Amino acid sequence: MELRQLKSLIALVENGYNVSQAANRMNLVQSAVSQQISKLESELNTQIFVRHGKRLIGLTDIGQEILDYAYRTLANVENIREISREQLKQGEGMLRIGATHTQARYILPSVIKQFRAHYPDIELQVHQGTPEQLVEKAIHDDVDFSICTEALATHADLLTIPCYRWNRGLIALADNPILQHDEIDLELLTHYPIVTYVYGFTGRSVFTETFTKEGLKPKVVLSAADTDIIKTYVREGLGVGIIASLAYVNEQDEDLVERDLSALFPWETTRIAYQKDKYIRRHQQYFIDLFQQTVRQQGRWHGLEAVESH
Repeated sequence: MELRQLKSLIALVENGYNVSQAANRMNLVQSAVSQQISKLESELNTQIFVRHGKRLIGLTDIGQEILDYAYRTLANVENIREISREQLKQGEGMLRIGATHTQARYILPSVIKQFRAHYPDIELQVHQGTPEQLVEKAIHDDVDFSICTEALATHADLLTIPCYRWNRGLIALADNPILQHDEIDLELLTHYPIVTYVYGFTGRSVFTETFTKEGLKPKVVLSAADTDIIKTYVREGLGVGIIASLAYVNEQDEDLVERDLSALFPWETTRIAYQKDKYIRRHQQYFIDLFQQTVRQQGRWHGLEAVESH
């Protein structure tokens, strides 16, 4: 069995079983990719793909198992390379960070600035995506770390590090009548149009469940993955916004009034995740430590609490 056979398998799956696209990704001709797959199935004496005529349309059950091990095998090969790079090129290389928009926009800039000062020769890449996409990227070693709240807590293939807890805040234009109330509760919120996060991002499922448990239904008029989009539509008068409190920046959002809602909603935990067997280079460990150290400086953000590692 050869690594290029496993690479061909992964390329086919990630390109929707399209041989032409997989070949382009690998800089090979189509016949070479087909040959590698044929050799792999012949060597294993099993059918990896479900076929409709000559067309590949999916994976067999055993094919899915083989794919999982293919990812792990290539990840271990990369670990071996990383050990060599660490010895030969300390302080050089790349750091690939997967993050949601909220993390990339509001938490990471301060961390990355400090990281760059310590490791000026490391190239940084920030890959944004949904929490589900970030989990897949971490599992398949497409990023070194994924940082998000949803989907990471109990994944069997990932080591997860709790970093900080956050809660929500309400934002509104200064003349919005909701601000005339001394106290804001869930029932009051149902009387106002709400702009908040789309499902799968920044605690939207917990947001909805909180109302449901009280027999209430919020009037969500617009949802988005991007906190800045939420702020934009609040400024346009579409409704009140409910966002992660850490995304309210005094200097930039002075035209909006914020109210703390942490008494109404459960606290959420953001984690760093990476493959359990991943070889961690010095600059990667430095990033993890720096991230945790930075978020412990709670004065930087509203509605954020550090989580101590054990």
